[in-house]
Amino acid sequence: MPSESTAAAHIQDLGAYVTASPSSFHAVHEAASRLDQAGFTALDELEAWEAAPGTGKFYVIRDGAIIAWVTPETAGSTTGFNILGAHTDSPSFKLKPKPTSGKFGWLQAGVEVYGGPLLNSWLDRELQLAGRLVMRDGTQHLTATGPLLRFPQLAIHLDRAVNEGLALDKQQHMNPVYGLGNPAGEDLLGLLADRVAGADVDAALIGGYDIVIADTQAPAVFGARSEFFASGRLDNLSATHAGLTALIDHAAAPLPAGSPIAVLAAFDHEEIGSASRSGASGPILEDVLVRISDGLGASASQRRQAFAASFCVSADAGHAVHPNYAERHDPANRPALNGGPLLKINANQRYATDATGAALWARLCSDAGIPYQEFVSNNVMPCGSTIGPLTATRLGIRTVDVGVPLLSMHSARELCGVEDPYRLAKVTQRFFRTAA
Repeated sequence: MPSESTAAAHIQDLGAYVTASPSSFHAVHEAASRLDQAGFTALDELEAWEAAPGTGKFYVIRDGAIIAWVTPETAGSTTGFNILGAHTDSPSFKLKPKPTSGKFGWLQAGVEVYGGPLLNSWLDRELQLAGRLVMRDGTQHLTATGPLLRFPQLAIHLDRAVNEGLALDKQQHMNPVYGLGNPAGEDLLGLLADRVAGADVDAALIGGYDIVIADTQAPAVFGARSEFFASGRLDNLSATHAGLTALIDHAAAPLPAGSPIAVLAAFDHEEIGSASRSGASGPILEDVLVRISDGLGASASQRRQAFAASFCVSADAGHAVHPNYAERHDPANRPALNGGPLLKINANQRYATDATGAALWARLCSDAGIPYQEFVSNNVMPCGSTIGPLTATRLGIRTVDVGVPLLSMHSARELCGVEDPYRLAKVTQRFFRTAA
C-alpha cells in the first residue's frame, strides 16, 4: 500500500502534468522538459545516431508521440526491451479548416469530433484551444488560449423534454461560441497566433494546424476522505505520466545486472485507431527499437532474439464498476477505485493479455507490494481496444494490457482514485527493472 504522502504527491504531480498538457503536442513537450531535467539526451530522427550510442538515457519525439529509453551498461545485441506503452491523445474536438464562423451576433468555432467523447459532458464548460501551428517554412509553435470557448446548452424552458433524453447533433449543436461580433471581420487563427508564448507569429504565414479543445477546470482531489481525483484527459495521461515518472526514477537508481532496456512509448492517435506515423499502428516504435539494436551491434537475427526476449505493458484506462449502472458490468469482476491497477482481459483479444502476461503482472505487483484487479467486460457490452494488440501484432512482442480504473471515461472530466496512478507508476518501475 502506498503511503498517503507519497500517493498524494504523485496525484498532485499528475494534476500538474495534465494541466500542462492540453494537447498531445503539449504532453510530449512537457515530458521532454522533464526528461531534460533528469539528464536524458534528445535524439533527432533526421540525424545519424552514433554507431554505438551505448549506455545512457535518450528520447525521440515524432509529432505528438515520444519514445524514451534507458540502456544499461550491460546491454548487448540480444538484450530485451521492457516497454510501457501509453498514448498522449484524448477524446475531444479538433479545429476544422475555415474555423471562424458564427451567426446572430455570435462568434463560433468550426470543430470536428475527435474520437468518442461523451458530448454532453462538454456542455457549459469554459474550454480552450490548444495544439500546434505549423508555419509555411516548417517551423512549429505550441499555442494554448486559456478559457475561450463554451458549448452552451439549451435552456430547459425551450426543451421541456430534455431530461427525458438529450440528443445532440454533432454538426448542428456542437459549435462552441467564443465571442460576439461579425465572423467576416474575425480571424480565429490570428487569436491562436497571438497566444503563442515567446514568439511573434504572423497568422498569415500559418500553413497548417493541429488544434483541439481542452477543458480548463483545474484537477481536484475530493471525497469524504479525499479519496477521489477528478481531471480531464486521465485517459490516457494517467498512464503516460506513470510511465514517465517510473522511467525517470528507474534511471536515477543503480541498475541491477541483467536489466532490460527500459522504454516508454507514448503514442498519439489511439482514440481514432492509431493509424498514423506517430500512432501504435505506425512504424515509430519499431524504427526506434531497430536503431537502438543497431547501436548495440545487433544483426537482424540478434534483433529478433531481442524482440523475443521483450515484453510490452500496454497501459490505458479501464472501467471501475459504476454504482448506478452495475448491470453494465461483469457480475463477478467489479473493479473499484483505489483497489489497484487493472489487469484487462478479453477472450477476443481486444486486449492482448494472455496467461503469460497475467502471470508476469501478478508477479510484478506482488514484488512491488501493489494490489491489482482483473477487468473483463459483460458479455453484452463489447469492450474497446488499446495499443496492446497493435504492438503485439506489429512486432511480435509479448504484451499485457493494464490500466487505472476510471468512472466517466471519455468525459471532459474523468474520475479515478488517488492511489491507483501512484500504484501504476510503482509497478511500472518494477517492470523496468525486471527481465521478463
